[in-house]
Amino acid sequence: MKQDRPLHGILWMLASGFSFVAVNGVVRALGTEIPAAQGAFLRFAFGVLFLLPVMPQLLRARLPASAWRLFSLRGLFHTAAVVCWFFAMARIPVAEVTAINYLNPVLVTVGGALLFREGMSWPRVFAIAAALVGTLIVLRPGVRVIEPGHVSQLCAAFFFAGSYLTAKRLSQIAPAGVVVAMMSVMVTIFLLPLALWVWVPVTVPQLVLLALAAIFATMAHYFMTRAFDCAPVTVTQPVVFLQLIWATLLGWLAFGEAVDPFVLLGGAIIIGAIAYLTWRDALRRRRATPAAAV
Repeated sequence: MKQDRPLHGILWMLASGFSFVAVNGVVRALGTEIPAAQGAFLRFAFGVLFLLPVMPQLLRARLPASAWRLFSLRGLFHTAAVVCWFFAMARIPVAEVTAINYLNPVLVTVGGALLFREGMSWPRVFAIAAALVGTLIVLRPGVRVIEPGHVSQLCAAFFFAGSYLTAKRLSQIAPAGVVVAMMSVMVTIFLLPLALWVWVPVTVPQLVLLALAAIFATMAHYFMTRAFDCAPVTVTQPVVFLQLIWATLLGWLAFGEAVDPFVLLGGAIIIGAIAYLTWRDALRRRRATPAAAV
C-alpha cells in the first residue's frame, strides 16, 4: 500500500539525492571543454536511448491537440533551463548551484498563484520573501563579483519553474509516463540545432561521463517516484535538502572548492522557507479532506 512506509520513503529519497549530486559531479568534471548546449544535448540523447524500449507504448496514448502544444512549450522551457544549468555547473561551485536551485519550488509557488489562482496568503508571501533573502545571502551582490555562472543558474531556476508549471498542467490531460518521455524527446529535438551550432569534437571519456549523467538522472527520478509512493511529501521533502550538504562535500573533496558559510546559511534559509510552504500545504490538505468527505 502506498504512503505507509516512511522509512522506505526516506531511504528512496536519500538515494535520489545522492543520484542528483552524482549528476552534478559528472557535469562539473566535464568542465568547460564541451559547450553547454552540446553537453546538454548529448546527456538528453542518451536519456532518449534509455527510453526507446518503452517509447512506442507511451506514445500510443491518445492526447488532445492542446497536449502537444504544452509538450512543445515545456520542451522550450526545459531546453533553456538545462543549457543555463550546464553553463553554471561548469563555472561556479557545486554548492552554489545547488543552493540557487532551491529557488525552483518557490518560483513554482509564485507561478501557481499567478497562473492557476492557487492563492497567495501572507504566510506564503513571508516564505517567498525569506527565500529571496537567502538567495541574496548566497550571491552577496555588491560584496563580491557576480559571475556569469550565477546569472545563468538564476535563469535556470526561472526556466525550470516554467517547465514544472507546464508539467503540472500536462499532468491533468496526459499520463505521467508520457509527460516524462515527451520532455526528454522535445528537449533533445530543441537542443540539436544549438548543439550543432557550437559542436566540438568529443572524446570517448567525455561520452562515458555524459552517459553516466543520463543514467544517474534517470535513477534519481525513478528513486524520487518510489519515495513518493512510500511516504507523503512532508516526510520525504526534508531529505531533499540534504543535497546541499552532499553537494558541499562533493565540491570540497572532489574539486577543492572552499566551504562557503554564507552559501550554507543562505541555502538553509531557502530550505526553511520551502519546508514551511510544504508544511502549510500539507496542513491545508488535511483540513480540507474531512470537509470534502462530508
